[in-house]
Amino acid sequence: MGARVTRVFQNFNLENRAHREIGKAKARSAPRHPTAAAQDNPGKFREEIQKKDEHLHTLLKEVYVDSRDPPMTVKNRDGSLPAKTEERRLAKAGQLGNLDVQTVPKGKISVTEALTLLRNHHHSPNEWTAETIANEYNLELKDVTAVLMYFIPFSVEIFPPQDKKALPPR
Repeated sequence: MGARVTRVFQNFNLENRAHREIGKAKARSAPRHPTAAAQDNPGKFREEIQKKDEHLHTLLKEVYVDSRDPPMTVKNRDGSLPAKTEERRLAKAGQLGNLDVQTVPKGKISVTEALTLLRNHHHSPNEWTAETIANEYNLELKDVTAVLMYFIPFSVEIFPPQDKKALPPR
């Protein structure tokens, strides 16, 4: 039933709508790019290139440019510009062998070194204080104290369940 109603509205005044659409002015196509026509006459473009435009020439005379050479840059022996040098230190040997990071920027540590210093501090806090760790790994004291205070990977706490059916601890 619904298809019949839809078809009636689709075909309503169909002939008048078709005449109206056919009677509309057609859209004009976009003009062609001038280079397509220039392939037939290449001498025309040569003349345009060599022709002097007086108006542009007078505007160019009014422009004043003051330039200065950039400072000389020192190049390496191979002719390339020197890269930004960053102080680096050799990393402490880890268990990963060739996969370990070989050099670490000063002020940073590798994951292996972080776990090592946390383990050392955990086992002997009197020997491995924040000051000795900061001196050993070239770190800032405030960063080391923050890591030792807030990063505790070796402590495990088990919280008892809150429901009444839980067994009491032995």
